[in-house]
Amino acid sequence: MKLTALAAALVASTISFGAFAQQPIVIKFSHVVSQDTPKGKASDFFAKRAAELTKDKVKVEVYANSTLYKDKEEMEALQLGAVQMLAPSLAKFGPLGVKEFEAFDLPYIFDNANELHKVTTGPLGASLLAKLEPKGIKGLAFWDNGFKSFSANKPLKTPADFKGLKMRIQSSKVLESQMRNLGSLPQMMAFSEVYQALQTGVVDGTENPHSNLYTQKMFEVQKHMSLTEHGYLGYAVITNKKFWDGLPADVRGQLEQAMKEATEYANKIAKAENDEALAKVKASGKTEIHTPTAAERAELKKVLVKTHSDMASRIGKETIDAFYKETGFDPSKL
Repeated sequence: MKLTALAAALVASTISFGAFAQQPIVIKFSHVVSQDTPKGKASDFFAKRAAELTKDKVKVEVYANSTLYKDKEEMEALQLGAVQMLAPSLAKFGPLGVKEFEAFDLPYIFDNANELHKVTTGPLGASLLAKLEPKGIKGLAFWDNGFKSFSANKPLKTPADFKGLKMRIQSSKVLESQMRNLGSLPQMMAFSEVYQALQTGVVDGTENPHSNLYTQKMFEVQKHMSLTEHGYLGYAVITNKKFWDGLPADVRGQLEQAMKEATEYANKIAKAENDEALAKVKASGKTEIHTPTAAERAELKKVLVKTHSDMASRIGKETIDAFYKETGFDPSKL
């Protein structure tokens, strides 16, 4: 769905006409994953709380599974105002010119959720969201999905096992570097296309939190998965800044409260949802699960940390150092 100049002009007039008197205010919330993922459930939770807190002055329409926009189109749609809210993965901001967000993609930058939340709930996270405003985007919150595991149709235990594999990634220079440092061939592809690509052998493997692997049925076409927890997948909930600033102050405050509650809910359920999805993958018997030993994890980490230095000129060494300071990561000790 390509937005035309005419459609853009109509959209611009819609969000600027100031006629919020006609109720309810409709917020179209688009995302690319299933409703039964942590992001899907949190989006529905936000819609429910928005209606309750505003006493139905606001109606949030949630469009899951790319039913409204494909992931390549939705950012443009938000900036034009055709959709009012998104929750894209953090890698999506690099192409907009806000490359600091790509630090979240660095492999093994976080060892656990506590380290992660020092960034997303602290001043560093707030400063990153503020960098979106010149792009016409208001950052509202960070939502977790979880830590990623590698999957393929062969065991993935050492860096050598990745050599020559075509590995799907979302559009991210950091993830491209990550895969190349493993000796694999990164294949950028829309999330909605991954299952078929795995099924037909267009790609050999991928990386995902367990909830995505399960709900998108990728486990049905991947014989092996290694619980590497090498990378984080999270989202920034964002809105069209002009739309948000034009809301009545009381309504905006109520939506901020709904978002706060939805964020607490999202981050609370993320681990539980991923643990449950992993259990279901194991129970299916379709995918063999490997838990890396301490030595295997250390070997992967040593190889993948090269991506940090590779990407320093792109992301900004000062940004990576700020992440290190918050998380306690010290690459010299690997």
